[in-house]
Amino acid sequence: MLDQEETVQLVKKAQNGDELAKEVLVQQNSPLIKTVVRWFKGKGIENDDLFQLGCLGFLKAINRFDCSYNVKFSTYVVPMIVGEIKRFMRDDGSIKVSRAIKSLSVKINKFLDAFFVENGRSATLNEIANHFEVDEHDVVMAMDSAKMPISLYTPFDDEEDAGLTLLDRVEGQDDGEFVDKFAVKDMIEKLNERDKKIILMRYFDDKTQSEIAKRLGVSQVQVSRLENKILENLRKRLLE
Repeated sequence: MLDQEETVQLVKKAQNGDELAKEVLVQQNSPLIKTVVRWFKGKGIENDDLFQLGCLGFLKAINRFDCSYNVKFSTYVVPMIVGEIKRFMRDDGSIKVSRAIKSLSVKINKFLDAFFVENGRSATLNEIANHFEVDEHDVVMAMDSAKMPISLYTPFDDEEDAGLTLLDRVEGQDDGEFVDKFAVKDMIEKLNERDKKIILMRYFDDKTQSEIAKRLGVSQVQVSRLENKILENLRKRLLE
């Protein structure tokens, strides 16, 4: 398997038109693609077609990935693959995708916050898996699938917003719409230092609200309120 540095170099070459680099990336990441498309088996699409859709999403991820972000390429790829398959199933009129993975991700985020408050430390992978009675691999994939640069598609763990994403919260448009990531990045750069730290820790470093609260020396409730206020301001600025 390629490490992050090798992957980024190949992505840069692929973005400059190097077809061989694209082939190497697809070949080296085929296990990841197969793992993601496995979530959609039994949904009315042939396995070969699922894999092709996964590859299409992967290629789109190569073209759109911003190497300047300090984010793992695999973290960016997963939601792109999922999104490509979901768009096909929606446009093709197929059965809706199961929410099992998204639901697990939301539950894990809530558990992490509660665990940190109760124990004063982050839960281990084994503790998370035991709590939900699932394999550690499923925990990793559920958590990984909820991450991407600026986390436009990250499911929220708030009770009233479960299943919604940063894209929904900031843009307020249909799930199929895509916000220009550079516009969002520019708005984040203009935030004050505290607000920027909250957004970067929450959506780039994938920190829980409890972990952020400890870093800033405030309560989890304060972080939650600040986060909602920041997102609302971003949404208003985007719609101006």
